[in-house]
Amino acid sequence: MCPDRIRGIALAALCLVTACSGIDSSRPRSGPVGGASYLATPCPQPNIAGFPDLDFPPGVRCGYLTVLENRAKPDGRHIRIFVMRAPAVSATPKPDPIVYLSGGPGGAGSFEVAFMVKHGLNADREVIFVDQRGTHRADPRVGCPAWERFQFDAVSLPFAAESTTAADAASLRECREKWVAAGVDLAAYNSTENAADIAELKVALGIDTWNVYGVSYGSKLALIVLRDHPQGIRSVVLDSVSPPANNIAETWWSAPASSFKAIFAACAAQPACATAYPNLEADFMATVNRLDKTPVVAQAKDSSGTSVSVNIDGFTFAYTLIMASERGDPSGIPKMMADMARGDSTTVAATYLAWRGPPEFIGLGGVALALTVFCAEHANLTTEAATLARSKAALPGFPDRVLRVQPKEGKFFTECPVWNVGMAAPAVSAPTVSNVPMLILEGTFDAATAPEWVGLITPTLKNSQLVPFPFTGHSVLGKSKCATSIMAAFLDNPMKPVDPTCAARITLSFTV
Repeated sequence: MCPDRIRGIALAALCLVTACSGIDSSRPRSGPVGGASYLATPCPQPNIAGFPDLDFPPGVRCGYLTVLENRAKPDGRHIRIFVMRAPAVSATPKPDPIVYLSGGPGGAGSFEVAFMVKHGLNADREVIFVDQRGTHRADPRVGCPAWERFQFDAVSLPFAAESTTAADAASLRECREKWVAAGVDLAAYNSTENAADIAELKVALGIDTWNVYGVSYGSKLALIVLRDHPQGIRSVVLDSVSPPANNIAETWWSAPASSFKAIFAACAAQPACATAYPNLEADFMATVNRLDKTPVVAQAKDSSGTSVSVNIDGFTFAYTLIMASERGDPSGIPKMMADMARGDSTTVAATYLAWRGPPEFIGLGGVALALTVFCAEHANLTTEAATLARSKAALPGFPDRVLRVQPKEGKFFTECPVWNVGMAAPAVSAPTVSNVPMLILEGTFDAATAPEWVGLITPTLKNSQLVPFPFTGHSVLGKSKCATSIMAAFLDNPMKPVDPTCAARITLSFTV
């Protein structure tokens, strides 16, 4: 989904460092669905103090969309969605903008707008970024600083241990009680309401036709928007697909499994890598099992130069490699596997510590959206036993204790009973049936959303085309100028097949 643990969401934007409609938004504009209204507001500067790379670029206009928190309660409370509009660079912009749907769930467009503007996404069209309900600059921002602080400090704990899981649940319980006492309807921070927010934004901005881009969880959201609110959608781009019908709580380990398999095959196909690491898969599996039984405690320095104890158990080791594939440079993954197999934890410890991000990001995550989506729409619709069985089928060599943790540090079957938001209606998982032109971008090394999941959506999408990106991890657009050019060509003529040549030319040499 860009299915991230909350503490890593803002870091994802740093690791990526995503034609105007002509509408005057200086006064409120109302849409018919739920009485939503839009009001322009100055863009806050700095965006996040101390991180100038995340500041809003010149020319970006900001505003708030006011919507019902729960549309089943028309007399209930309202919340605000933060919106950023990056105008097209072109002097003759195309009339149909792009709405950019971030991943997570719990990610926010305000973490991505600076990079994507620099990346050239708004060359010919206005791009509209959104902080989805409850995330960074939304009002309220439904975060859990104490829980996020626990996740931040958990780098020094055996992550898969029962004691760590119990402490995780206790800190989350405090957060839930706080927000319930404040009157927040946590169950309303879901994909159905989120999709309705996006549909109401289009109306409130006076846009007749737009293009929808969604990455990771944003791809799930895009498919729900297309299914439930198809009016005025000209085309859709899905990046790193998370299908609504896929219960990711059950199937999540299939994504790292396919990524590991692709990396093992790619290493075996390169003579230097194959010679340096002749038993890579067996060594990796043995190391995960060894660390599950006997974790290693190593010292690494954080961004401030402070020495931190890093506890590397079997899950932590696998997670570090997953994140290296997703956000980092996968060329070093075989060497990290081999180094850890022979007892050298230096690189793994430093890499794992780096993924937790700086402390300034604690409290910026959209916890309510993340947990309600994962719990109500996924974990609460299955069982821990069924999930473990599917996980073991994907990675039969992994220990059960590792597989009981979801690949992005989720502990759903202890966290979701605490979050207590019930089960989503079955309709949220219904397939999207559409003839709207669609471009799908997928990395062959994607360890967060498995490439095989694309096949779950294409049978009912009659006008879709897929471009695979070799040796590429999660969130293709943020990693490749080639992806940007292919997407631009598609948007110019969605009915024409794109030229995938530049993607096919991507190469990678593993470190030996």
